[in-house]
Amino acid sequence: MSRFEIIDTPIAGLKVVQRKPIRDARGYFSRFFCAEEFRQAGLGSAISQINHSYSKNAGTVRGMHFQMPPHAERKFVSCIRGEIFDVAVDLRRNSPTFLQWHGELLSAENQRSLLIPEGFAHGFQTLADDCELLYLVSAAYEPTAEKGLNAADPLLKIKWPLPITEMSDKDRNNAALSSGYSGIALD
Repeated sequence: MSRFEIIDTPIAGLKVVQRKPIRDARGYFSRFFCAEEFRQAGLGSAISQINHSYSKNAGTVRGMHFQMPPHAERKFVSCIRGEIFDVAVDLRRNSPTFLQWHGELLSAENQRSLLIPEGFAHGFQTLADDCELLYLVSAAYEPTAEKGLNAADPLLKIKWPLPITEMSDKDRNNAALSSGYSGIALD
């Protein structure tokens, strides 16, 4: 019996994973990740790193980050404390949804995760104080392959639920995309 429901989003390859916890008077048990179930669903299963993020204040934005090939990575993002608006932007060259974004509310309560394929930028906004996230990542971080988009880029038109109250200087200084941006070639 599967402990996940894998839900398609409007962007091909980007998936919501809904965990199905077993609840009783003590609380619940939830399978967080299963390599075999993910492999059977065609989602891959390699995990190279597990990253933990903590953000103190609501309104904080982190992102929009991605790694260039050959260091492109899949991310399995979960909010384990608090609530976030998690966003992925399709940067795949020649994709029919190129530069489109999709956002999901992720929280400890709703037991949802976002599975982000290679070729996407990722970021999130905290909707509560004291948010913690876990990222299961398919490739080791490579500083020379790191890139970022500006979370307030007018070309992307991301609709953040709250005013942006905090962002790193690095993220704030990411340049806006030019109209001639052609995306990431993954082949």
